[in-house]
Amino acid sequence: MVKLSVVVPFYNVQTYAPDTLKSLAANSREDFEFLLVEDCSRDETPDILRRAEAELPGARVLWHEKNGGLATARNTGLDAARGEYVTFLDGDDWLAPGYLPELLSVIEELGCDFVRTDHVQCTNRTRTVHRVPHGRRGVVLEPRSVILPADRSTSVDYAYAWAGIYHRRLLDDGLLHFTDGLRTAEDRPWIWRLHREAKSMAVTGLLGVFYRRGVASSLTQIGDVRQLDFIRAFDQVIEDTAGDPEAHLLLPKAVRTYCAIISHHLGTIERFEPPIARTLRALSAAAMKRMPQDVLKEALDSMDVQRASRLRRLRRRPSPKVSASPDQGGTSLAEVTA
Repeated sequence: MVKLSVVVPFYNVQTYAPDTLKSLAANSREDFEFLLVEDCSRDETPDILRRAEAELPGARVLWHEKNGGLATARNTGLDAARGEYVTFLDGDDWLAPGYLPELLSVIEELGCDFVRTDHVQCTNRTRTVHRVPHGRRGVVLEPRSVILPADRSTSVDYAYAWAGIYHRRLLDDGLLHFTDGLRTAEDRPWIWRLHREAKSMAVTGLLGVFYRRGVASSLTQIGDVRQLDFIRAFDQVIEDTAGDPEAHLLLPKAVRTYCAIISHHLGTIERFEPPIARTLRALSAAAMKRMPQDVLKEALDSMDVQRASRLRRLRRRPSPKVSASPDQGGTSLAEVTA
C-alpha cells in the first residue's frame, strides 16, 4: 500500500529540477510515490524527468498534452494519487533529507485531517524562516476556529499547499483539488475551503521545505496579464464564504484580504505595461463593486490611511466591462496578507 503521494508539477525548470529530484531521492521510502507532472515544458525538463522515472524509486511521470498551469498540474497528480496521505512540492523547490518521513510521523501521531508546517524561503543566498501564523504547535485544532481575526494574519493567509500534509479523506471528500486554470492565487480558494470544511488540523514547527524565490523565469518576477487571475481566485473565496452558515463572521476577513491584495497590485502597478495596468484598475474597481458593500466599508475603515485612500479612489472609478482571460494564468500572491 502507498503511504504517501507527493505531487510535483514541473514547467521549464531545467536549472532547478535536478536539485528537486535529488531531494526527493533523499526522502524516498518503499511506500512513497512521487507523481511528477510535466506541464509541457519547452526546455530540457522533460528529458530530466524521463531519467528520473527510471532512477528515482516510486517516481511516475504524468504528461500533459497542453500547458495547464500549476493548479491544473496539481489536480493531475491528485487524480493519480494512491497514498493514504498527500503532500505537494513545486518543481523548483527542494526538501531536507528525511523531511517527509518526519512530517508523516507528525500527522500519524496527531490523527488529524491536515498539518501545516513552517518553511525556509530562499532568495539567492539568503535564507529566511517563515512560520505558520498560529502560535499553538503540536495540538489538534478546529480549522475554522483559526480563520479569524479579520485584521491580523492568520492560517488562511499562509496558503502554500506544499507547506503541509493532508489525509486522503480530504481528497475523497473533494477538498484537495484546485480550481482548474487558475495560475494566480490558486491556493487561496483552496486554503479557505480546507479551513471551512475540514474537521481537524494542527501546526508543526518542523522545517524541511525550501521555497525558492527570485527565479528569473518565475511568473512572480513578470508583470503580465496572467497575474490578473487573482481576481477570479478571490471572487471564488468571496462567493464560497458568502454561502457559509457563519458568513457574517468570515466575510470581513475575506473582503479585507482581497482589498489588501488589490492594494498591493496597485502599489506596484509600474511592473505592468500600460494596457495591462488599465485592465488591472478596471477589474479591481469592478471587483470592489461586487463585494458586500457594508462589509467593504468596514474593511476600508479598518485599514491604514494609505491603503484605504488608494482603494476608495479606485472604488469611485467607473468600471467598464473588461475581463481577463481565464486561461492566461499568473503568479502566487501568498505573501500578501491583510
